[in-house]
Amino acid sequence: MPPSSNQSLLHLLPVCLEFLEVSGLRKCYPCSHGREEAKTTAMTRSCVKKLSTILLDAITDKDPLVQEQVCSALCALGEAQPKDTLSTCEEHLRQHEKLAHPYRTMILRTMETVVSNHISELDKDMARAIIILASSEMTKAKDLVCDWQQAASSVLVSVGKRFVGMVMEEMLSKFQPGVLPHCFVLQTLANLSVSNVFGMVPFLTSVLSTMLPMLGMAKHDTMRVVFCCALQRFSESTLEYVANLDQAPDPTVRKDTFASDISSAYDILFHQWLQSREAKLRLAVVEALGPMSHLLPSEKLEEQLPKLLPGVLALYKKHAETSHVSKSLGQILEAAVSVGSRTLDIQLDSLLAALHAQICVPVESSSPLVTTNRKEVLRCFTILACCSPERLLAFLLPKLDTSNERTRVGSLQVLRHVINSAAAQMEVKKPFILSSMRLPILDTNSKVKRAVVQVISAMAHHGYLEQPGGEAMLEYLVQQCALLPDAEPQKPGPWEEPPADSVREISVSTLYLFSTTVDRMTEVLWPCLLEFLTPVRFTGALTPLCKSLVHLAQKKQEKGADALLIQYDSDSEVTLPSPYAIATRLLTVSSSPYLGDGRGAASLCLLSVLHRDIHPLLGQRWATTIPLLLEYLDEHTAETLPQKEWEEKLLVFLRDSLAVVSDNMWTCQLSLEMCKQLPCYNGTPQEKSFLYKCVGTTLGAASSKDVVRKLLQELLETARYQEEAEHEGLACCFGICAISHLDDTLAQLEEFVRSDVFRKSIGIFNIFKDRSENEVEKVKGALILCYGHVAARAPRELVLARAESDILRNMFQCFSTKVLGIKVETKDPALQLCLVQSVYMVCQAICSSVQAGSFHFSWKAELVAQMMDFIKGEPPNSLRTPIRKKAMLACTHLVSLEPALEEQVRTDMVHGCLHSVLAVLPEPAGEDGCQESLYLDTMHALEGLLRSLLQRNMTPQGLQIMVEHLSPWIKSLRGYERARALGLSACLLQFFLEHLHVSALVPFHNLGLLVGLFSPRCADLWPATRQEAVNCVYYLLYLQLGYEGFSRDYRDDVAERLLTLKDGLVHPDPAILFHTCHSIAQVIAKRLPPDQLISLLLTLFESLGDPDKNCSRAATVMINCLLKERGSMLLEKVPEIVSVLRSKLQETREEHVLQAAQHSVHILASQHCAAVVTSLLGSPLPFDSHICTLWRALAAEPSLCTQVLGLLLEKISRDVPFKESRAFLLSSTPDRVATLLPLTATCALHEVMSAPASGPAVLELYPQLFAGLLLRVSCTVGVQLPRNLQAKERRTTSSAIASKALDPCSSAVDALRAALLRGGSEDVVQRVELEGGWESLRTSAGHEDGVAQLASAMAKFAGPRLPLVMKALLCTQSSVYEVQRVTSTAFLAELLNSNVVNDLMLLESLLDNLAARQKDPCASVRRLVLHGLANIASGSPDKVRTHGPQLLTAMIGGLDDGDDPHSLVALEAMAGLAKLLGLVEPRDLPSVLLHTAIRIRPFFDSEKTEFRSVSIRLFGHLNKACHGDCEDVFLEQVIGGLVPLLLHLRDPQAPVAGACRFALRMCGPNLECEELEAAFQKHLQDGRSLHFGEFLNTVCKHLMRYFPDLLGRLVSTSLFYFKSSWEDVRTAAPMLTGFLVLHSEPQHQAQVDLEQLITALQLLLKDPAPTVRGKAAETLGRLVRFS
Repeated sequence: MPPSSNQSLLHLLPVCLEFLEVSGLRKCYPCSHGREEAKTTAMTRSCVKKLSTILLDAITDKDPLVQEQVCSALCALGEAQPKDTLSTCEEHLRQHEKLAHPYRTMILRTMETVVSNHISELDKDMARAIIILASSEMTKAKDLVCDWQQAASSVLVSVGKRFVGMVMEEMLSKFQPGVLPHCFVLQTLANLSVSNVFGMVPFLTSVLSTMLPMLGMAKHDTMRVVFCCALQRFSESTLEYVANLDQAPDPTVRKDTFASDISSAYDILFHQWLQSREAKLRLAVVEALGPMSHLLPSEKLEEQLPKLLPGVLALYKKHAETSHVSKSLGQILEAAVSVGSRTLDIQLDSLLAALHAQICVPVESSSPLVTTNRKEVLRCFTILACCSPERLLAFLLPKLDTSNERTRVGSLQVLRHVINSAAAQMEVKKPFILSSMRLPILDTNSKVKRAVVQVISAMAHHGYLEQPGGEAMLEYLVQQCALLPDAEPQKPGPWEEPPADSVREISVSTLYLFSTTVDRMTEVLWPCLLEFLTPVRFTGALTPLCKSLVHLAQKKQEKGADALLIQYDSDSEVTLPSPYAIATRLLTVSSSPYLGDGRGAASLCLLSVLHRDIHPLLGQRWATTIPLLLEYLDEHTAETLPQKEWEEKLLVFLRDSLAVVSDNMWTCQLSLEMCKQLPCYNGTPQEKSFLYKCVGTTLGAASSKDVVRKLLQELLETARYQEEAEHEGLACCFGICAISHLDDTLAQLEEFVRSDVFRKSIGIFNIFKDRSENEVEKVKGALILCYGHVAARAPRELVLARAESDILRNMFQCFSTKVLGIKVETKDPALQLCLVQSVYMVCQAICSSVQAGSFHFSWKAELVAQMMDFIKGEPPNSLRTPIRKKAMLACTHLVSLEPALEEQVRTDMVHGCLHSVLAVLPEPAGEDGCQESLYLDTMHALEGLLRSLLQRNMTPQGLQIMVEHLSPWIKSLRGYERARALGLSACLLQFFLEHLHVSALVPFHNLGLLVGLFSPRCADLWPATRQEAVNCVYYLLYLQLGYEGFSRDYRDDVAERLLTLKDGLVHPDPAILFHTCHSIAQVIAKRLPPDQLISLLLTLFESLGDPDKNCSRAATVMINCLLKERGSMLLEKVPEIVSVLRSKLQETREEHVLQAAQHSVHILASQHCAAVVTSLLGSPLPFDSHICTLWRALAAEPSLCTQVLGLLLEKISRDVPFKESRAFLLSSTPDRVATLLPLTATCALHEVMSAPASGPAVLELYPQLFAGLLLRVSCTVGVQLPRNLQAKERRTTSSAIASKALDPCSSAVDALRAALLRGGSEDVVQRVELEGGWESLRTSAGHEDGVAQLASAMAKFAGPRLPLVMKALLCTQSSVYEVQRVTSTAFLAELLNSNVVNDLMLLESLLDNLAARQKDPCASVRRLVLHGLANIASGSPDKVRTHGPQLLTAMIGGLDDGDDPHSLVALEAMAGLAKLLGLVEPRDLPSVLLHTAIRIRPFFDSEKTEFRSVSIRLFGHLNKACHGDCEDVFLEQVIGGLVPLLLHLRDPQAPVAGACRFALRMCGPNLECEELEAAFQKHLQDGRSLHFGEFLNTVCKHLMRYFPDLLGRLVSTSLFYFKSSWEDVRTAAPMLTGFLVLHSEPQHQAQVDLEQLITALQLLLKDPAPTVRGKAAETLGRLVRFS
């Protein structure tokens, strides 16, 4: 193009503009207004200009969030006044040339936002100024500063959406021929062409003519990239223009118009720039070539394709990110196809190879670019498939035969896509495609499998599976459904993430999709899917198969209701399973119903649907039975399903079905099929066992004996005896069959035992070969079990005749073998267990027979001996097999049969069984629970055996014999053996009692011995033993009552008390334990016959030496109790016994010795009280255990205890509580050291009152004890031990045996607690304990709180005691000890918090006493006085009005207490006023409201949290007190408090914010604005989260609507908080100002000093907190309302 072409372009510009105006794309707007508007606009501009300038100056803030807020504020100004805002921004940028480009960028972005939102409001002058500014900003820097220049370019593009001509004029001025333009000039033109297609395309011819010569001048890759992007955008906009000619302003524009220019540009881009080493440039070139190819002349495109396509394909090897290459390639291919290119056929192979490689390349599937590239590549394949389907398949299908995973997966993905996207072209290729899938379906790789399943899914939708070869695809799909989760192939490689769904999940969903939604697949799937039901390899697919078949069958039924669903055709290629095979298969797998995603329910549903095909008679019955089975499955889960019960339900279902059919031939066929399928379940023992049961059930229903015997013989010959799990199934089969065919079953078993099959492996030479012997033992074990199950299930009337001759004889024949005439018994545990179990079943069957009582069992002695041999052969210390349990169960049944066992045999049996069970070591904690379950079952078996033996001799002598057997175990040193023995004893005693029949009154002569044996065990170290011991005593007492003639249902109140005492034996506290033992002894004493007392005592005395010390002590307790209750004859021996125990006090620490010593001390003290007390007070501190015991002994008698307590109280009060001394000469404060005598007396008091017997004495001295000890506590807070005791404490602490630490205050607190406990105030102690009051009493910081908690508890739980307690405390007003005055005042003050003082008529005296203390020199006392007076509000609110003036006067005086305005007394006064205001007489309020409000106002902004919180809450109460009657002068205080309250909602301290919520809610009614009150109530409820900005906005809206005159006052008040020391409050202050301004009306804005406000906000823009600066900027943006 000649150089002068740009001049012609400039001449063309006015013509284009005129064209745009005519076409309606450009509108003319008025640029002048009326004079009045001009005046208003001038004023507005001044305000907006100032605000904008402030914000623009603040844009240099260092915090990004503040910068963003400033930009938002500028945008807000632009929303209101776009022209002025844009003008100010433009002027600011012009005047601040040195402003750094990041800030210029933000301003330009702001301008772009305003322009975009208000493009219609811009006039030409403003548009021109913005265009010139943006152009200058964009091109000012020659180097690339992307953010800055991009922002300027965006401004130009936004303006160009309306003023495209002006923008083009400016851009063309910087787009001169022969001079390379600025990069962003080109980018702006490119972006403008996309954003305003119809406005820009008319310019493109001229732009291209100017730009093309520049392509050769561009030497830098960056510039070339920009040219490429421009050409891409120009091409895209041209194509969009041409595609929408019906909407275009010039419909004559054609692609040919640009063909020449695009062709020239193509030559440079493709032949020169595409060869660049710069990857970014190459990508830019290829992106441009895609849309450019559509504008090339068809001849040129055809000519260039041989070069273009290889050139583009070559980029795949040079770039990692290839999505742009693929997209461009797709566009080129579309262009080539659209012109009917023949060259494409030549390039097809290379295209396919390159594209295929892209599909197969390892990728990160999570990358968006990768996803985009794959979509573009597949789009290319679609284009090629539509134009050359044969060539595509010829290339693609051979790739499926490769063994490379990536190649095969990629090929399958392409094939799937092509099947879906080019269905018409692939229609004739279906057989070819199906045959190509032979190798892929053999691949075991999970990714390949997923891809194959997806291809099959596509094939199904397009009719492929209906073709020959489709069956293989369907079988493959079912195979994948059968995969187990752990059988799925290897983990994915590092280059690919794991698949979202497993192969099985995808296959299952695909199969179900076929059967439910793809209608054309119905004829394919039915009945083909039935083939896959019975083969074992498809077991994992049964659930989806059954569900699909059910759906398909229902479809078939809808078409023909009466026809059979399964049509067996001998000519069909499909081999369908028989109805017997289907029924057997589905019933068997239903035994494990939750496996395989619930195959049980699915199988049963399919059975229900196929009922007519199984047998025509089953439909009606199955319609009721199968839903019940399904409902049962719904009620359970895999964890809760009782397996045996479920299998029994299925067997009942089978028996019921067989009965309904009642066809012997059908039954025999079914049994044959079941036997045939047995080997299929070798890998699933549980299901095979169930199938055995089904075989037995079916054979039992068959009437053909020949068939039954034949199949039984076959079962015996084919059973897998080496699998022990199969033994039980085979045995169950024979047992179930024997119900109907006992003789045939026994005959077949005996025939098998005699047959060569059984005998050929048990010769003399083979028994020495381990393998053969092991196999034989397993066969024997199975046969023995078969006999046992036959006996257990056969009819009882037939078993007795065959038990010995047929069953037991053959069992033992299998168990033992004769070798050279010698009987050899096996040592195999498994075979032994089989024999034991079978013997048990035989014996159980015999015993359950009606004729068992008259049956003489000749095998009894031999079987007992055999069972005992088995028991003794087990290891004594461990339990690993159920042989013991089964053997004892067998013995239990044997014992009850005739003839009776000899005495020695019974003794040996009991001894052997006890030793084999009780001596077994317990399992360690955490071990498998199976062993524990086995042991419990074994114990139950032992219990049954012992009961069976006892039943043979139900006399006291027989009971004594059984207990004698257990006695060594009861006294065992091992706790678990004792526990087990006691449990057995209780079981036997209970059994004896339940079966007791007394025909004549006879004595229970061994009662004392038995009670003496069991009763000390009530204190055994093992809790289980204690419980069982009580049970034993309980049963013995009822046995005695039985022998006395009482009926069995008689319930004795005394004996029944033992059951209630069992709870005390569980408690770990020894005191409770032995107290319970004492109670047990009392029960025994009341029901023990006199003649048994001596034997009982003698037995208990023997227990004193029991190795278990607990039992020894329990014996002592019981001896003492018995002596007290029943031993009047032994009373003269008590002093002697106590003397002996006292002499051993220093030698032993046994409990009974200590009790004796206590008794001795009690006697001495009753004679010489003062001397004993004085002597004991001389004992060294801290008291040792012996001294403590002696002190507690003094409480045994109330009168004696009263004397002791009085003496100790006198010792405490007479001496000074502490002495002051300085540890160091320079110490500022002296240390307080406790005096020794009061300290010792305090410890003694605690010990005496800790004895329960001290209760009456404590009650008598309750007021004196409480007051004295409370004051003692106050005097010991912070007091140290005497020096000598401190040294002793240090030595004790470092010694090996450390006693309880001694502390003066703790000893006093403990004594006070003991006094309360013994005085009946347990509730007081518990309440103070729960509140942590006892710990608080011990500390200086928490002492007052502890006293208050104690007083509160006393008022609640000990009200009647308070008058005397108060009387004792009131006199402390004049105490010389300040600590005592503080403590007593705190106690009395808290009493006023309860109404009890009013009920007890103590209120007046309390008020007078507290009022007298108002002038106390101690500030703490004065503060506590105010606290107490305020407590009347909660304790006696009805009395507040009576004493209102006095109370208010005291509180107002407290506000002005002392010189310190922030004193704690003032704080207490404010808190008290808050409590009292709502209760005093209204007439008393006006005199204090205003004064109080003014006085507390300074506290709102106090630096102390508690002062802010309490004062604000009091302000709320002041408002609450005058609701509806608010004087104007107080209303002023309310209005004045609004701003502080609103802002302190953001107070950093939660209590302050909560107080503000309350105060604002209370202020609402006084403001007489319903909307404002509603807002306060809605947003400020306690516990509700507060969105502060939303709330503040709502409040300000209502304030400005109903109180517009307050604008100036509220704003000026908020300005005060701009300097707050709390960041959150400083942040809230400009927010409040901004919302007030936002909602104010123009006529009220004069109230605000705008200059002052702007100045304050300017200062806030320099605040150190970014959040504050941000909110200031936001508020400045809202000040546009003032413009």
